[in-house]
Amino acid sequence: MRLFVAVCPPEDAVADLTDQIARLRIGAAAAAGTNIRLADPAHVHLTLAFLGEVEADRLIEVESALGLAAQWFRDGREESPRLRLGGGGRFGRGRFTVLWVDVRGEAEALAVLARLVRSRLRAARLPHDDKPFRAHLTVARPGDRMDRVDIEADRVALDGYLGPEWPATELLLVRSHLGPRPRYDRIAAWPI
Repeated sequence: MRLFVAVCPPEDAVADLTDQIARLRIGAAAAAGTNIRLADPAHVHLTLAFLGEVEADRLIEVESALGLAAQWFRDGREESPRLRLGGGGRFGRGRFTVLWVDVRGEAEALAVLARLVRSRLRAARLPHDDKPFRAHLTVARPGDRMDRVDIEADRVALDGYLGPEWPATELLLVRSHLGPRPRYDRIAAWPI
């Protein structure tokens, strides 16, 4: 099964971001039928670690590692970290272009949680990505289906965006199903 670890913003934060995206050029292009690959609001998440394919018989080990990471994180804090989506940027070029929104507020707490998660996965000899953690939320994958000038205008517009503040209250283990319409299933959750 294909797994990742994430924190999800609440519905009001997602709705606010969705309204902002609708006003961008990528939103207009998507509404006109261009395949911009906008992030589905139902699947919006902040990835802390990507495990990739994991055998089903190792799921208990994954859950144990993540439960311990969440417990250690909780023990070091008095309350859940307060986050907000705001600002933004672009990864890649050409057909690999990705627009994203930054994470503001107690984003360093999210980085600490990501390090704890990866540390516990490593200790359990479980697979996970080793890319440096960068707190962000993918908005769209326009690739080369939009003019660079329009993509840059949207990046600048995202710089001025600041969504509502929200507490990050859960660490989630999610299974992803690839395909024309990707699907995500919540496997387990731990309070943070």
